Amino acid sequence: MLRVEDISVITAVHHPVRRRIFDYLLLYGTSQVTALSRALDIQVGSVSHHLRMLERAGVVERAPDETGDRRTSWWRLARRGFSWSADDFADSPGDALLAREAERQGIRAQIDRLQRWHRTRTQPRYADFDAFNTETLGWATPEELNELSRMLRETLDTWRDGIDTDDGQQRVPVFFFSHAFPTQP
Repeated sequence: MLRVEDISVITAVHHPVRRRIFDYLLLYGTSQVTALSRALDIQVGSVSHHLRMLERAGVVERAPDETGDRRTSWWRLARRGFSWSADDFADSPGDALLAREAERQGIRAQIDRLQRWHRTRTQPRYADFDAFNTETLGWATPEELNELSRMLRETLDTWRDGIDTDDGQQRVPVFFFSHAFPTQP
């Protein structure tokens, strides 16, 4: 993950439909527009529109069609993650406003996922899964908090990239989110 400084990337990814497309490509890899449309239950034209918006922001890119069939459009991620803060845009009032709204949308999406989990966790397909909540308090300078963020991203990337999804085991998508920020007890 890279520190993002361009507000167009932040606003592109934090649109609800585009976030779902990003998440799908992150989990399933290179996909056709029609596969995205079916999986996300979104019309093909809408998926194509949102892919072009993500492409302009440098988030996705067109992928070669291995079959040679030029009637289909294949897409893949150009980057796998983001790390940013609304404070990154403090020098521009307009960008700061957009960043704060994207931050609010992101938090709403995280809470929505957590609530969906609580509604569906008793389904048989989740019987063997134990979700967890991790939280703590500590002391940190700005540099130490940045280092914690880097270490967590590195750990999560190592964990995710180390899973062999072709080993025949049954897996479900797993969402992890964490926030670290200054606070008062």
